[in-house]
Amino acid sequence: MLEEKSRTHDLIGSDRVESTKVYGKNGEKIGTVQRVMIEKVSGQARDVEISVGTFLGMGGELHSLPWEKFEYDTELDGYRLDVTEDQLRQAPTHGADDRDRAYDRDYQKRVYEYWAVGPYW
Repeated sequence: MLEEKSRTHDLIGSDRVESTKVYGKNGEKIGTVQRVMIEKVSGQARDVEISVGTFLGMGGELHSLPWEKFEYDTELDGYRLDVTEDQLRQAPTHGADDRDRAYDRDYQKRVYEYWAVGPYW
């Protein structure tokens, strides 16, 4: 009964968002959610870091995208982006060894400009 209830409310735990598949506008899988970035003061989800091009969890690129770009698709059981894989691959990126870049304001500015989303700050 608890499992059924957890699927009917509006909230989701961060552990259930991480590892969720991300699909492009054509419905093909283009990545996986690695982590959600939450603004400390407001408590609002602001960015989502997704991995693209990994094989068995290794390699690939990490991309930060504004939370507003994500839409949950119940039929796909994942997040859908209104972008192509090529657009994503041309976006600002960082590697797993440079994950702190997602906190860098200059990097965030490039991300928000690239995706044409007004910054939250």
